[in-house]
Amino acid sequence: MDMIEWRLQGVEFATCNCNWGCPCQFSSPPTQGKCEAVVSMRIDQGQFGEVNLDGLCWVGVFAWPGAIHQGNGSCQLYIEDKANPAQREALLTILSGQHSDPGANVFQIFSTTLSQLYEPQFVPISFAVDPDNRLATTSIAGVLEASGEPIRNPVTGMAQRARLTLPDGFEFTEAEMGSGSFATHGALAIASPKGHAHFARLHMTGHGVVR
Repeated sequence: MDMIEWRLQGVEFATCNCNWGCPCQFSSPPTQGKCEAVVSMRIDQGQFGEVNLDGLCWVGVFAWPGAIHQGNGSCQLYIEDKANPAQREALLTILSGQHSDPGANVFQIFSTTLSQLYEPQFVPISFAVDPDNRLATTSIAGVLEASGEPIRNPVTGMAQRARLTLPDGFEFTEAEMGSGSFATHGALAIASPKGHAHFARLHMTGHGVVR
């Protein structure tokens, strides 16, 4: 099967149950011994072959019993309900790691670690993110709530800024670090009251992250 060319460019908010900074970013074991995360993105510019994906949001809920690379993970995907059938199929194809070179991006890599895929849902998604100020909210009524904010100095309470640069990263090249919380109530129910968050501007294709 010929590879269909695609591109996603937009803003991402991700939060997980690890401590701030997330040791997974440094190839260390997850803080709690397992990885649970909610990842949200708004596609500002996107294309899958001839299918335009501009303006659509998606959310992924993930859970692994150990480190991500050890596998046996579970995933529930949510696609914004305003997506038409062609857009839904295109996004599910990209997010499941298809039409990507091996190891090229986070979607393809994550797909190799998942053993349980719940039926995708097409729902209204409320999503707002400000990467520079480390602020974000993601909401799916009755199903999911996630929020992100700056890390705060434990003495003064002032917002602190930390940024992670991964020159060879498979998700982003640079992201702002923050604090995040989430709770989900769908087929995959997970929660974290205060853990890692990152805010990034993504730009990737089936061949990798565009630097």
